[in-house]
Amino acid sequence: MTGRRRFILAIDGGGIRGLVPVRILETLEARLRALGKSAPMHRYFDMIAGSSTGGLIAAGLAAPGPDDLGGQAAGITELRRFFEVDARDVFRRKSLFERFVANPRALFDERYDERPLERILKDQLGWTSLQSALTRIVLTAYDIERREAVFMTNGRQSDGSRPDDYYFWQAVRATTAAPVYFEPMRAENLTHGDERVLIDGGVVMNNPVLAAYLEAMKLGWSAQEITFLSLGTGAASRRGYTFREASTWGPLGWLSPGNGTPLLSILAHGQSTTAAYQAERLLPAAGVAEVIRLDGDLPEGAEALDNTRPGNIIELNGVADRIIRDNTLTLDRIAAEMSERDD
Repeated sequence: MTGRRRFILAIDGGGIRGLVPVRILETLEARLRALGKSAPMHRYFDMIAGSSTGGLIAAGLAAPGPDDLGGQAAGITELRRFFEVDARDVFRRKSLFERFVANPRALFDERYDERPLERILKDQLGWTSLQSALTRIVLTAYDIERREAVFMTNGRQSDGSRPDDYYFWQAVRATTAAPVYFEPMRAENLTHGDERVLIDGGVVMNNPVLAAYLEAMKLGWSAQEITFLSLGTGAASRRGYTFREASTWGPLGWLSPGNGTPLLSILAHGQSTTAAYQAERLLPAAGVAEVIRLDGDLPEGAEALDNTRPGNIIELNGVADRIIRDNTLTLDRIAAEMSERDD
């Protein structure tokens, strides 16, 4: 392999657990600064892919600031504040009165009002679009009208044409539209002038590493020059469900936030771990230089997507601290090998 190595960042979904990859990126940024590499993070990644909360992080790092198109919309400091502070407003559960006003069938209404999240996204991202991104980006979603996965990107289609364009804030709202928690997003397709009805990309690709690889191949990048940094949001690998529990849930129990939405949790965990397994074996066989996966175990009770209580934030910071501690040499090496893009 000759020339500059390309680094691709892929970030899993996981709601409030997005704090974990943010903390890993924080320590990577500190290591870069210690080596005199002081450019914004997007200058060191050739592509950033994210699903759900990972998409929110990806957009913060890759979107231009609405008032400063040369600067990024959100740095690591702002992203950490979002998960530790601002997310409390996003995950403020609707009162019973609010739920009945919005939907007389309140039992079936979404758990959270999407408007606080939308306000934050509009303030932070403005009305910039994916085509204005500061690096290559991939955000995942699923179109419930057309019944197909959607990969929102500023790369290339298989035929070399430009992909459909979307406003950044709407793309993030779409990739974070987790069923049960938030309403679907009607995202404007800026290329065709119509709408796509989209939900959380985590339902089909919670770990977007393979989506990022396919987009890199469409761009004609050499696999031998690529290093993937794949960041998880923690896994409750020791939290199983017994037959007795599952057999008593019924349809609502499988989707009940009070149970930790076991159906969504199982689907997300299964896809993330399967994609990680496939990437670690298939991508090196395809010639990819390196696939680095950083993830960790969650303590009991920390798996919920919406647990913003201070005690849980402390637990999630602890998960991140352990991942960082156990991968100190790897993070040092990554920082040493990264160099700023020349485009």
